[in-house]
Amino acid sequence: MALIVAKFGGTSVASPERIQMVAKRLIAKRQAGHQVVAVVSAMGKTTDELVGLAAALNDNPPAREMDRLLSTGEQVSMTLLAMAIEARGYKAMSFTGRQAGIETDGTHAKAKIVKVHNERIMDALGRGYIPVVAGFQGIDANGDITTLGRGGSDTTAVAVAWGIGADVCEIYSDVDGVYSADPRVAPRARKLSQVSYDDMLELSGAGAGVLQMRAVEFARKWSVVIHSRSAFSDAEGTYIKEDLDMEEAVITGIAHDTSEIKFTVRGVPDVTGVAAKVFSTLAANNVNVDMIIQNTSQDGLADISFTCPGADKRRACETLDRLLPQIAAKEYLLDESIAKVSLVGTGMKSSPGVAAQAFQTLGENKINIIAISTSPIRLSVVVDGAQATAAVRCLHTAFGLDSDSVFEETQLSAEEIAAKMNKGR
Repeated sequence: MALIVAKFGGTSVASPERIQMVAKRLIAKRQAGHQVVAVVSAMGKTTDELVGLAAALNDNPPAREMDRLLSTGEQVSMTLLAMAIEARGYKAMSFTGRQAGIETDGTHAKAKIVKVHNERIMDALGRGYIPVVAGFQGIDANGDITTLGRGGSDTTAVAVAWGIGADVCEIYSDVDGVYSADPRVAPRARKLSQVSYDDMLELSGAGAGVLQMRAVEFARKWSVVIHSRSAFSDAEGTYIKEDLDMEEAVITGIAHDTSEIKFTVRGVPDVTGVAAKVFSTLAANNVNVDMIIQNTSQDGLADISFTCPGADKRRACETLDRLLPQIAAKEYLLDESIAKVSLVGTGMKSSPGVAAQAFQTLGENKINIIAISTSPIRLSVVVDGAQATAAVRCLHTAFGLDSDSVFEETQLSAEEIAAKMNKGR
């Protein structure tokens, strides 16, 4: 008998029919002799709708109130799923983040989990209930509701798995695992049976949206095994764990991110301390800088370029508007039509020539490189956004990642979901 945490994303609980499917899957695990704890996201686009409601009333809503508002989405999902389980004759009990013992720091919208108090969940399991936990949220030392940021339900699930000593944390979504690239961009991408924590961390950070980066960080720190799999099939997905059962490939996968933007600060005085002032000020305003490029000084002036997430655009612009007069820079330019493409693989550490092959491949396909950054297991390049798909595909082929089959994306209709649900009754 295993102790399993099963997390279901927004698409998995987007309708009553899909919630019924989730209830059926959880009950099947109980019938197989396992203990199971569910963690759920908000239904479908609920979070976006709540953000829209707040924006209609306040252009800059207080962070504390936003956290209270956004936390309601998961609370709807958890109660509906508990009701669906009860309707099938099994006992279920829903828990908010506070009730589940998810203690966080006080940073609203990006809170970090500091402790998991597992008493109530373990008590519910011991009494034969299926606990259903609201993801994405916790409680700080002042008793205020906090949220963990976009994708935070993944982190909740991993934290709960660690807190209760689960054997595995299953994360269900509308994809059936981790692929060597986004199969909608590279149709010959392969589903990976296993990925190391380090490789998954780099893939998530480079734009692969299957798992939240913070969830992978938490899992690596506490050795929580993650199983990424589809909510709409019983097929095995991808295991993320430390000790892999096979030799590492040179390149595990290719990730791309079209959400980053590039700023170029022009006419910066080339004197000691200016770059430090620029980036310390950006950091103080919570702008997450990714790549940095500084050109050669001419006539005592230089240009400094950096990339950052598109979500940080407003804060970056506000910071630079204030900063430019202080450092006597001329102006800044904004480019929102870029993409970052990253090669990731632990095997890169012992395989020279990866960069040379990547640059040659891009050159042969007439794809211009705007910026480059590296780590021991990652090579990232910034290219024009219009060339992102071509870059992913040609690199995927060049590094021997193509599979023999072509991926075909399928979407289940409400009728197909209902048919699947009824078949298993």
